[in-house]
Amino acid sequence: MNNEIIMDTCIDYNNEIFDNEACMERVPFKILIDGEEIVDKDLEQSVLIAKMKNTKNKIATACPSPDEFFKALKEKKNNFVVTISEKLSGSHNSAILAKSMMEEKSPETFVHVFDCKNATAGASLIVLKLKQLIEEKIHPAEIVKSINEYIEETKTFLLAERLDNLAKNGRISSTKAFVGTLLNISPIMCDNGDGEIILKEQVRGKKKAFNRLIEIIGEEGTDIKNKVIGITHVNAREKAEKLKEEIKNRYDFKDIIIFEAGGLSTIYADDGGIVVSF
Repeated sequence: MNNEIIMDTCIDYNNEIFDNEACMERVPFKILIDGEEIVDKDLEQSVLIAKMKNTKNKIATACPSPDEFFKALKEKKNNFVVTISEKLSGSHNSAILAKSMMEEKSPETFVHVFDCKNATAGASLIVLKLKQLIEEKIHPAEIVKSINEYIEETKTFLLAERLDNLAKNGRISSTKAFVGTLLNISPIMCDNGDGEIILKEQVRGKKKAFNRLIEIIGEEGTDIKNKVIGITHVNAREKAEKLKEEIKNRYDFKDIIIFEAGGLSTIYADDGGIVVSF
């Protein structure tokens, strides 16, 4: 059987390591801003950022439907599906329903759906690990076991440039965003190990927050010589490269990979935002 990776658009971009996404297919979210529905596929990031900055309203997203996932599944192939955390979206449930539909239509087709319990850089690393295991011709059952173990140990941290967008997408209250902006607060968010995003620390000043993020990587990282660290940036390549250099100078990770944020990551991390996973 041939292998196929299907993923929703919580996965970010790096054409070099993803081999221009051969044997990979994205099933897009929709982004809803001021009544406009934007499909998260081949969109212009600068246009999306401008729309985000210009609205005063809540920014919403709509997950792919079961039918959209079903159309992406390939009959008589091994289908590995990776979705954003079930705690963050209904995308995982849509993929599970699509799996049931395919099993009814084509019982000989293999489908496994991973809840990555993550998003953005963390989800991107999970897809990269999945791609590597497939290339090594590992048996599907062993791939599932290895990826589930990898998901459980992956940690993610988000350094937002501003607070207003976190308020627009419901992560913090408008009052907290207003007060935090006045006090020059930079929040460092993280996953809680169960697929939810929570506040880890509040740091006054962007430079201090950037340096604190580097410290947290050392505090939270284990067995880093055998781990890859991913950095997703939203329109902040220079900041990502600086972070990569600082991490390289201080820690001995197996590899450091920079990802370009997709639409969904742009919505949550915002212009200038950085997400780190390992």
